[in-house]
Amino acid sequence: MRQTHVAGDKLFVDFAGRTVEVINPLTGEVRTAQVFVAVLGASSYTYAEAVWSQSLPEWIGAHVRAFAYIQGSVRLVVPDNLKSGIVKACFFEPEVQRTYADMLGHYQAAAVPARPYKPRDKAKAEVGVQVVQRYILARLRNQTFFSLEQLNASIWTSLNDLNNRVMRHLGFSRRQLFDEMERPALRALPTTPYVYAEWRRCRVGIDYHIEVEKHLYSVPHTLLRQEVEARLTAGTVEVFYRNKRVAAHVRTPGRGRPTTVPDHMPSSHQRYADWNIERFQRDAAAIGPATAAMVGVILAAKPHPEQGFRAAIGIINLVKRFDRTRVEAACHRGIDIGARSYTAIVSILKGNLDRAYVTPEGAVIHHENVRGSGYFH
Repeated sequence: MRQTHVAGDKLFVDFAGRTVEVINPLTGEVRTAQVFVAVLGASSYTYAEAVWSQSLPEWIGAHVRAFAYIQGSVRLVVPDNLKSGIVKACFFEPEVQRTYADMLGHYQAAAVPARPYKPRDKAKAEVGVQVVQRYILARLRNQTFFSLEQLNASIWTSLNDLNNRVMRHLGFSRRQLFDEMERPALRALPTTPYVYAEWRRCRVGIDYHIEVEKHLYSVPHTLLRQEVEARLTAGTVEVFYRNKRVAAHVRTPGRGRPTTVPDHMPSSHQRYADWNIERFQRDAAAIGPATAAMVGVILAAKPHPEQGFRAAIGIINLVKRFDRTRVEAACHRGIDIGARSYTAIVSILKGNLDRAYVTPEGAVIHHENVRGSGYFH
């Protein structure tokens, strides 16, 4: 069936069958470069560039540069069923790769892949590939290239000639048709540049973290054992559950301490995670200097400070049962008698021994059991 293409509607994309060799000038290693081709439906305006492979990052990057070359976006992109773009080739419901769909969505476009084993669905791309191979790559067959940049510079020089060349069966060049009918119909490019992002499916572990390239990132603890999707950019990791973002982290390469947001932790874990020497000293100092000194003595007396954490918390929490002044006085007495435990401080308070305590400043606490110096004269 003869196809009629509407201006600004479709962009056909494919890789050329022929490759180009690039020689490393330092080692002499020979690598083959793939050639990406994009053709607009109505004007046959063509873009081509060399990339190292047909991998997802190269596939996405070539599309971004193709949109920049035509200075606009289209409604539909018609690719082949390349694995980098189409996860599942199906006549009725083809599954588009998530990263590819995300990129096209940034440009307000969508992918409609050709039917499997039906190259005529993308005849524009097939013809465009033939033209690029015959008009551009054939010109370069006797040249030697030492870098991908050098190869692309030669391709783009020939590409300008191709788009400016008058097509015999139409009497117009591709560029003339593009400027007159295609360019006005293209959608404007987004104001913000596209940021490459990969999507990965992850299973949340029992520690409410997911693993991304050997580093752990936290998600809300309510998602234990759930399957989530992680969106990875060069600097961020975003986690989505049922298309709703539930977590965002700064990306940390390699192994190391897990990246954990306190709000993602259960309340009991939050309290335990906040157990540290600085916190205990700060809370004890808010009660008084003697309490701070007692907590410091308990932590210092243990081979490992963590062994004294529970005792420190117990002393600090005594203000919930006893007056703050009494806890401070009990710690004064405890220091003087060499007490080094939570139990000793509680015993002082329960026996009201803190009331008979004389402060270092010499002020006597009045109590019926304290006779005073006049009793002995």
